[in-house]
Amino acid sequence: MTADFLYPEVKPRCARRMAVGDGHYLYVEEVGPTDGLPVLFLHGGPGSGCTAAQRRLFDPQRFRAVLIDQRGAGRSQPLGALNENTTADLVADLEIVREALGIPMWIVFGGSWGSLLALAYAQIYPERVLGLVLRGIFLGSQAEIASYAGGGNPGARQAWLAFSRALGMAASGDLLLAACAARVLGEDAGEAERASRAWLDYERALLDEAPLGRLPDARELAKVRIQMHYLSRNCFLSPGQLLAGVERLRHLPAAIVQGLSDPVCPPYTAQALHQAWPEATWFPVAQAGHGGLSPPIARACIKALGWVAECVEVVG
Repeated sequence: MTADFLYPEVKPRCARRMAVGDGHYLYVEEVGPTDGLPVLFLHGGPGSGCTAAQRRLFDPQRFRAVLIDQRGAGRSQPLGALNENTTADLVADLEIVREALGIPMWIVFGGSWGSLLALAYAQIYPERVLGLVLRGIFLGSQAEIASYAGGGNPGARQAWLAFSRALGMAASGDLLLAACAARVLGEDAGEAERASRAWLDYERALLDEAPLGRLPDARELAKVRIQMHYLSRNCFLSPGQLLAGVERLRHLPAAIVQGLSDPVCPPYTAQALHQAWPEATWFPVAQAGHGGLSPPIARACIKALGWVAECVEVVG
């Protein structure tokens, strides 16, 4: 393991685009040995796609890691497509991939939006899940979404004001998000591009990153389209759905990794999940933010994955 607590860079053992129906083709890559302990990795966003650096979370001698770009995201095609693109569709895709790869069961590892998708999948297919690693918890509630778009974080206040000015309004989070979604998903390409850039700059400020400094590229525009599609529809979940579904998961080894200074997915959401699911192991990371590859969070995720894997191997 390197000084940033990640494993060395590795290329995929294999990569493919897999048809999952409705005209969607998912990019799927694998790293690690075919006889390794299977782990499914779910990226954030929604709509972000996986990165090469995320492969470095997995011990290449121990895990068969499967990384998937979800519908419309990253290297999946068609890029930015919103047709038949709901949480239920993404869950169904994971089962298609699992069966196609001949994997009976796997550990499911998701961060941010990926933690929501991991919970949704595991609650429908608990018999296919060996254990869960959840990082930077997001449950898709209306309150979380409105808070995220509300500009309450002092460190991103100027970026939020710029975002609201770009939309020509100063409003509460849910109204501002609705206005952004209307522009991003509307017919005017120029308006969509401007609104997308303002949203991306606001997100980057929350992550303590510099503004984009250029027009968004095709992948970035696709990401924002998918985000607006999901966030403006409460992520296609019913209120309280994922907390209620914890009953189906209590028997599984699970780890909740949460940065206690996370401005994107604040700790109160992870704490609510842990309160509903005290059997899950709590991995709080003091003074850490949201970035899944930042050294403190990466170290905690690798430790949590190792712990879940040990539980699985002991039972097996």
